[in-house]
Amino acid sequence: MLDSVIDLLACPHCESAMDLDDTAVLCERGHSFDIARQGYVTLLTGAATRFTGDTAEMIADRAEFLGTGHYDPIRDAVATACTSAPSDTGVLEVGAGTGQYLARVLDEMPGSRGIGLDVSKPAVRRIARSHPRTGAVLADAWERIPVRSGSLGHVLSVFAPRNASEVHRILEPGGTLVVVTPTPEHLGELVSLPGMVSVDERKTERLSAALSGRFERRDRSEVRFAMELTRPALTGLVGMGPSAFHLTAQQRTEMVEALPDGFEVTASVVVSTWVRQDGDRVRQDGGISDG
Repeated sequence: MLDSVIDLLACPHCESAMDLDDTAVLCERGHSFDIARQGYVTLLTGAATRFTGDTAEMIADRAEFLGTGHYDPIRDAVATACTSAPSDTGVLEVGAGTGQYLARVLDEMPGSRGIGLDVSKPAVRRIARSHPRTGAVLADAWERIPVRSGSLGHVLSVFAPRNASEVHRILEPGGTLVVVTPTPEHLGELVSLPGMVSVDERKTERLSAALSGRFERRDRSEVRFAMELTRPALTGLVGMGPSAFHLTAQQRTEMVEALPDGFEVTASVVVSTWVRQDGDRVRQDGGISDG
């Protein structure tokens, strides 16, 4: 709920502290943001975003697929990465989708609260009801994140883009960024099919380059397991990812119907934990000042 995280939020226009009344989020300088009836708040500045948010159908497919437990080993690994460096200040998930990864972390950290941030309205509607200690925010993670500087202990990026400078700004000293990235093996049996989006083989290298100078990697673990999926599960898996933007519903259905029921698919990801470097180290190594 928004009341559990309001003290962590910052006005996207003037960066001042926020407060709640019955129907809106207000800042100290008078900027006001209506709370949607589904319980989320929109904290956009009006600038055009570079991303297309996930559709309602994609979010529904993701909620169904994750809800059946197929990715539970990944959710468990994310929670373990957070609890290995416990903090009660707060957790933000960027590109939170359905909020299910964030909810798993909050279940393991009962003293903490979470902000689920996404640029998709169908996503934040789900996030708003994903956990009683989660506040849902519609915002663009590539703009200034509407969170107070140095206020969070953890940031999660699970199959999502990350704004390294902004994540560094909002994390407290010693705070951690937990990132889940797919390996080239991830869903390999599916991405080899026509129309499916494959994994960038340089994704891990690109991640290290993006975070260098601002973060130091503390831990890295590989999570790999096989899933035997029914055709409905396969349909949801294809429909919840980026391939849904490239294939019509009919094309996805025909592709899945050509596969055997009980088709084995490999899940393969890297879960890495990055510690926020202090301001002096960042200025020396990364050329930016501490925000």
